[in-house]
Order: sequence, then C-alpha cells, then structure tokens
Amino acid sequence: MAFAFRRQPLKAIYLTGRVAALLFVQVPFWSVLYAIPAARPRRSWSLSRCLIVSVYRVFVNVMYSTTLMATESPDKFAQEAEKVGFVWVDPAPELLSGEVKTLAEKNNVAAEKTSGFWYGPRASDGKFGQPALANEKVIYHFHGGGFVMGTAHPSNGSMTTLANGLLEHFPPNTRLFSLEYRLSSHKPFAVANPFPAALLDAVAGYKYLVETLGYDPKNIIIGGDSAGGTLAFWLARYLAISSLPNLPNAGGLLLLSPTVDWANTHTDRESSMHRHSSSDFVYTILTSGYTLRALMGNLPLVDAPLNAWIAPGSKQNGAPGLFTGLPKTVIVAGGAEQTLDAMVVLRDRLERDVGKDNVKYIEKPDATHDYLTASWHEPERTDTLVELGEWAKGIWSTA
Repeated sequence: MAFAFRRQPLKAIYLTGRVAALLFVQVPFWSVLYAIPAARPRRSWSLSRCLIVSVYRVFVNVMYSTTLMATESPDKFAQEAEKVGFVWVDPAPELLSGEVKTLAEKNNVAAEKTSGFWYGPRASDGKFGQPALANEKVIYHFHGGGFVMGTAHPSNGSMTTLANGLLEHFPPNTRLFSLEYRLSSHKPFAVANPFPAALLDAVAGYKYLVETLGYDPKNIIIGGDSAGGTLAFWLARYLAISSLPNLPNAGGLLLLSPTVDWANTHTDRESSMHRHSSSDFVYTILTSGYTLRALMGNLPLVDAPLNAWIAPGSKQNGAPGLFTGLPKTVIVAGGAEQTLDAMVVLRDRLERDVGKDNVKYIEKPDATHDYLTASWHEPERTDTLVELGEWAKGIWSTA
C-alpha cells in the first residue's frame, strides 16, 4: 500500500532501516555486481550511472512508502521574486469550455491565480517578465513530478539543469517561462486539484504570454518533461479543439519523456515496464496508482484507459482524429525507459493525425527517464539538446 509508513514512529523506523540497508548492503552489492559490464542494466552504462539509477529507484520507493517531497507556497516565492524571476499569473475562467469545462464541474475545479518563473536573458535594466520584443522566442515549460510533486523554482536542480540546457542550445536570446501549476493529491492525504486544475493553470499562463506580454503564438514552443510533458500535450490539444479566438496554437510542441499512460495499460510481460525494470526508476510511480487517483478525482477510475487526457498513449484509446490540430511536435524518449511503449503509441497516433512530417521522434537507446534533466547523463543529454536546438530553429524559421 502506498504511503504505509507516513506516520511516526513507523516512518522513522522505516527510514532508518532503508538508509542502513542502502548504505551498508545495497550500494556495496551493486558496486561489486556492476563492476562486471555484462551485469549492468545496459552494457554501455558506466558503474556510476548504474549506481545513480539504482539509488534513484530506492529514493522513489521510499517516497511512495512515506510521503512526497513538499513544495513551498507561491506566497513565499513572491518574497524573493527579484532573485528567482517569480511572477504572478491571473486566472482565465472565461477560457474554459467544452469537455474540459464539464470535467471541471464534475471535479469541482475552478480557475485560480497561479505563478511562474522566468529563465534566460533579462531586460537591460535587470527586470524579468518584460514584454516580448518583435519576433522574440520563448519556451513555455512545465516541470515533471508526476503531477503530485515538483516545482518550477530554480532550487529544483532538475528544472534548472533542463532550462539551462535548452537555453544554451536554442536560438540566442530565447527565454523560458516555467509555470508553477497546481499539484494534485489524494487519499491518504488531502484530496485536491484533480484534472483539469493543472490544465486551467496552463491555459492562463499561455494567455499571459500572448495577451499580457505580446508573444506571437508561432514564436512559442510549449514543452514539458515527464508529467510536465503530459501537461504540455494537454495544453496544445486544448488549444487545438477549443479554437479560442485570441489564442491560436503554439508554433511547436516539445515532449520530453512524457508520461502519457497514467492508466498504466502497458504492463504485459514483454512491455517496456518490465523489460526496462533495471534501467529506470518510475515503476512505483505508475503502479501505485496514486497519480491516477489524484487526477481522476470524482471521475470513475475504470474510464481512465479511454480518457484521451489521462492516457493519450493507452493501449485502449486509438480513435482516429483525437489529436488533429496539434502543432509540429518532437518527442524525446529514452530507450531504457519503462514508459517507452506508451510514448511510441503516442508517436504513432500523432503521425496518423497530424502527419509524419510534423512529428520528430528522438530515442536514445541507453537513456533512462527524463535524462535531459540529469547533467550526468552524457553524451545522450548534449546530443539530444543539439538535435532539439536544430528542430527549434526549423520551427521558428518558418514562423
């Protein structure tokens, strides 16, 4: 059962035992085992990479046995706004319509004020969040964290590593805005912010970029990593099906290890979920069902595999035309990821609905989940960033 040791004194006893086992049993054992290349999850992996991924897996399992990492409130972030590039984003309830509006009503979700952080060049006076210059480009990014943890704040090392990498390889003077969207939660914790809370925040952030700062939508690339990739996909799809008069779709869609099957339908013995169990660390995140329950809220869990929002890469959700109207898209996947199968399914469906020429797929054979956020994941990280930079130039050169 997820979070079985969340209360004291069980939590302290459990953590003491797990830390001791990790330091004095598991790490020494792995150090000996992975000294043999044939025993490594991938023969190309270094000993250090094998150890890092194995420790990550333990860390994830410990979190899902105790409690998730907490995130500070935006009000606290606002106190250091100048230092971290923090801005408030007004809600946009008037932009809610169609199926998403119906689902919001079922889940008692309303538009709320949110916030975000600016990365990249500031104005000449040192200010951030400045209005867009003529033809200026921006990446609108969503961080990962399974929709239940994580932050866009620069203290998040994964966020900063990814942002710096993208800005280094994208065209000069590109900025990046990362939204601090609402996180979801469910029992045994407080039930809060089911779908479409994060999507409503994402729409408000897009309106902020286009209407408040004056970015031309064709100069915006919507992107996200892991669960943030799911949210990026949601936003692009919502813009495609809603036809908002003043908010046409973005110029491009950047999906980095997107988690696109929260219903977890790819679980047979030959699936990547099992084939790559030793080369990734997300198994517990998916199989615990916590994110699924948190996102579905009042919606029936049995509907999840056929829900194009919750599981666009589900085995059971292949209706043609679901993703028509999405912008040019690049999907980045690690060949060692447990969620690889769902990403391949999404790629195939996008190619069917928007055309192969509008979908670029990058798969690095020995890369694990969300590897662009990991500075130690070389050379795959830099090689991919170079490819993405060229893709962005192509997107924006035709804008």
